[in-house]
Amino acid sequence: MTLSAITINPHAAQPTSLAALGNSLWRNHRLIVQMTKHEVVGRYKGSVMGLAWSFFNPMLMLAVYTFVFSVIFKSRWGVGGDESKTQFAVVLFVGMIVHSLFTEVLNRAPGLILSNVNYVKKVVFPLETLPVTAMAAALFHTFISLGVLLAAFALFNGYLQWTAIFTPLVFLPLVILTLGLAWMLASLGVFLRDIGQTIGIITTVMMFLAPVFYPITAIPEKFRPWLMANPLTFIIEQAREVLIWGRLPNWLGLGVYTLVATAIAWAGFVWFQKTRKGFANVL
Repeated sequence: MTLSAITINPHAAQPTSLAALGNSLWRNHRLIVQMTKHEVVGRYKGSVMGLAWSFFNPMLMLAVYTFVFSVIFKSRWGVGGDESKTQFAVVLFVGMIVHSLFTEVLNRAPGLILSNVNYVKKVVFPLETLPVTAMAAALFHTFISLGVLLAAFALFNGYLQWTAIFTPLVFLPLVILTLGLAWMLASLGVFLRDIGQTIGIITTVMMFLAPVFYPITAIPEKFRPWLMANPLTFIIEQAREVLIWGRLPNWLGLGVYTLVATAIAWAGFVWFQKTRKGFANVL
């Protein structure tokens, strides 16, 4: 960790190019891996079940979704045909996994610098890796949840969709976009402490304004453009295409989404690099 840290001067102008971003991630990749392991293990440190909670939590949530929506509410996704009682819960769980990845990172982002003041004041540290570490930890839990989802799908249906191999490509644009927003929020959280409270409300609203609990067809057509403006909507729909319905993803849509996400990620990184010199003064 020290070897990576001593190469950065927090009082000097920081590089903002995409090449500089790539170089920083590569140069500090061992540091990122170490911090991610520490964060994942530290989250369950002291508990009896330990890391097993990362498997138990999504299993419990899927069981709750299945009971509440298929037994109590008797909900159906409206796809036609012989829809099983568990179909709604599995489809809903895909939306929750996408939203959880997005929310876990963004809700933490405003406090990342505030909770690591010693890295700002006492040592010279590559602060831009903190949002990346938060994303890596969130991805770990996302992979566990996806494993539970696939196991449940196979148990309920007796097979897996071969198109599930495209799941990483579907999630990649959202990861890029979320990282860009995380860099921006991590910086803003230092100067505007209310950001931490506001972002939690926004991500909750985004959950209900995305097709997590309902299909897009349930929304009147005049309101659908607003639903599609939610960056979670397209990824949720594409994740269901490859995981549940067995269809190929919308490659053109994913390509456009990735380009826009990359632009936003770069803008967030530039903002972070430009404002990081003021962190020590505020903290």
